[in-house]
Amino acid sequence: MNYTTLISAEILNQQLNNSNWVIVDCRFSLTDTEAGAKAYRHGHIPNARYAHLDKDLSSAITDFTGRHPLPDFAILAKKLGNWGITNNAQVVAYDDAGGAFAGRLWWLLRCMGHDKVAVLDGGIKQWQKLGLPITTALPTVKPATFRPYLNDTAWLNALQVQNSLARKSICLIDARTPNRYRGEQEPIDPVAGHVPGALNRTFQLNLDSNGLFLSADKLHEQFKQLIGNTSPQHVVHMCGSGVTACHNLLAMEHAGLSGSKLYAGSWSEWIRNKNRPVATG
Repeated sequence: MNYTTLISAEILNQQLNNSNWVIVDCRFSLTDTEAGAKAYRHGHIPNARYAHLDKDLSSAITDFTGRHPLPDFAILAKKLGNWGITNNAQVVAYDDAGGAFAGRLWWLLRCMGHDKVAVLDGGIKQWQKLGLPITTALPTVKPATFRPYLNDTAWLNALQVQNSLARKSICLIDARTPNRYRGEQEPIDPVAGHVPGALNRTFQLNLDSNGLFLSADKLHEQFKQLIGNTSPQHVVHMCGSGVTACHNLLAMEHAGLSGSKLYAGSWSEWIRNKNRPVATG
């Protein structure tokens, strides 16, 4: 059985000693970039490796990029191998933010031709709620070779987004909170507002009150209401920096609405160019 979207804590627990499974801890905080690594050292799911959003899952910021530019895929492939991930490994990513950061690794692996990757539903909070084991021991990792098969059609750049919106050929969904989308407050980026024409669906709507994903049926219904007759292949997701947007993409895949894409640079890249339009309200 391959897991390609979500996996439950119960199932992961049964596979903890399966050498073909690799668990990756993706905990991160935008306000304290070392908090995730610290949390990992204080206790993690047994055998989990740690992936740092800024250092591992993104490349360096430049004057033209957003806050989390896509990583150099050759470097990431090497890291995946160093974490013991082979091309037929089952990868499970988790965090403590409902999948907001784990979704980034999930999406990156899929771009690199690796579909056997799932996000732990409910993350480490659900794991602990069920009383499952936590350790401070670092895993013994046997380095492997990971060969990427990159699908560079999985994301769009700013110009492609701008042209597609002008042609009305895409449905753009912004995963930020409504007050950031409307431009009422902007805690992170220098300009408030949204890309004109973008719809808003904050990624938190994909989760129930326990922090678990809604059922596939419910997600299907909600996304269909949002995108109408647009085919999933013409849906593009964005957020502040291309991280939480992956959560909406994951929710759509889980709902059977396959093939949507990512605007990787997202809002923080969009506003780097003063000529790109900005909407509020």
